[in-house]
Amino acid sequence: MRGVVFDGKRAEVVDDLEVRDPGPGEVLVAITAAGLCHSDLSVVDGTIPFPAPVVLGHEGAGVVAQVGAGVTHVVPGDHVALSTLANCGTCAECDRGRPTMCRQAIGRPRKPFTRAGSAVHQFAANSAFAERTVVKAVQAVPIPKDIPLTSAALIGCGVLTGVGAVLNRARVGHGESVVVIGTGGIGLNVLQGARIAGASQIVAVDANPAKEAMARQFGATEFLPSAEGVRDVLPTGADHVFECVGKVELIRTAIDLLDRHGQAVLLGVPPATAEASFRVSSLFLDKAILGCRYGASRPQRDIALYAGLYREGRLLLDELVTQVYPVEDFEKAAADAEAGRVARGVLTF
Repeated sequence: MRGVVFDGKRAEVVDDLEVRDPGPGEVLVAITAAGLCHSDLSVVDGTIPFPAPVVLGHEGAGVVAQVGAGVTHVVPGDHVALSTLANCGTCAECDRGRPTMCRQAIGRPRKPFTRAGSAVHQFAANSAFAERTVVKAVQAVPIPKDIPLTSAALIGCGVLTGVGAVLNRARVGHGESVVVIGTGGIGLNVLQGARIAGASQIVAVDANPAKEAMARQFGATEFLPSAEGVRDVLPTGADHVFECVGKVELIRTAIDLLDRHGQAVLLGVPPATAEASFRVSSLFLDKAILGCRYGASRPQRDIALYAGLYREGRLLLDELVTQVYPVEDFEKAAADAEAGRVARGVLTF
């Protein structure tokens, strides 16, 4: 079968992948569509260290092809969106409703694929850039069949991370102010999360003026080419600032833009060894810096919630898909994403 494999030097489309059958508590999914996220590109450029060879992709949707023993919440033929959380469901963190913190789901890559007889790693417990993939049952969340799978694919990363950061981690309140630095795929979902939460002022900051129209479509009330103008809009600072680029200098900017009792939420992914600095005294007015993994999501709950909001017209998905590529055009899709020419490119099988 076809898939996108990174061998440690370059990523390419291959046609000789094999995937094993699902075991107990697992689901085999035929992937229809998968979003190309910058995290996939970060594996290729080394920003995210990951063992190779590996099948890339982690934002996918498709149709259940086969289920393993003990799986009852989905059956073959069901449409599902995939999460990256292969959480155990039984540890203290899972029991507290914090599956993103499950220690059984972090740093333990599996190898369900083979190529020419050699094992191939699975990225983010998902590997959606393959015609078929095996995931833990908890990762396969059923969705209504009237949601296009090219749109549903984006729920599994961009929406869970961006909207979840607003609703679950920052808990933005009605009437509060929000600044979003970077309006790529994650930033746009932060914007619409702030809109859904009822924020009164939502300021998008992006150096690319071509992104203004889409930023406003997703919820921005103001669009600025740099953070220098934020104080003109919010003289005392913002209640919440989301850094969605992954540059350490912008982390400092996010902190400096906070009002009293404000929160800076870090969503961008800088290199693993990157360090940021800030003025310690600036935090004494009850300000906070929040890390955020995967939108502090509970996928079985949140994916159903977001699917419902989409069907009500309150959450935008179709508008995020700015280009659809057959998987054979992966290199073009990656180049477009790297250059910022698309909000989200989607690969199809």
